[in-house]
Amino acid sequence: MNVPSGKLTNGLIIANVLVFLLIWLLGWEQQAVLRGGLFPVRLSGEIIDSAAHGWMVPAWLTPLSSAFLHSGFIHIGFNMVMLLFCGRFVEQALGPQLMALLYLFGAYAAAFAEFAVDSQSMIPVIGASGAISAVIGAYAMLFARNQVEPLGPIPGYVVRIIWLSLAWIAIQLMIGVATRGGLNGIAIFAHIGGFVAGVLLTRPLLQWRFRSA
Repeated sequence: MNVPSGKLTNGLIIANVLVFLLIWLLGWEQQAVLRGGLFPVRLSGEIIDSAAHGWMVPAWLTPLSSAFLHSGFIHIGFNMVMLLFCGRFVEQALGPQLMALLYLFGAYAAAFAEFAVDSQSMIPVIGASGAISAVIGAYAMLFARNQVEPLGPIPGYVVRIIWLSLAWIAIQLMIGVATRGGLNGIAIFAHIGGFVAGVLLTRPLLQWRFRSA
């Protein structure tokens, strides 16, 4: 399979790797998570004592800043491999600008999902997994080979959205049950939120790109 080129995808990978290496080389891992990680409790309006911790990324920007923070080489390595493969195909279909919009929406949808599950959580959520889940959702919508038949009055593309979302949710919940917290930091609901955003946004974004065709 020939993987297409993708300037935005490559740029996101380079940015993620550079941020990770800079933080790792300077030993700023804990400070980066504290100042730029996503804490659901901050999104709820609760105040974390900035006087004690120093400057922090504004709460409304943490869904984006946290997407550039990773907990280790395996974490960033897996995320970047998935982004490299799926991102380039999705970028070819949507174009770099709409792909960037998809990635951004994925990051915020992932944050909203974590917030919806436990708005008082003080456990930081980091990593690009939520945003990449949106890209994976778009990839699944764009390149699924099987035709999906309409289900009564429900169009085929809506049926595909439903079953892809349910399948991804089931996979994530099984991971959560299997690990039982053993892999600390797996943001299951962020993955679900990002993926659902991806499958929902793919068709409108594709129609927008080719609106004058």
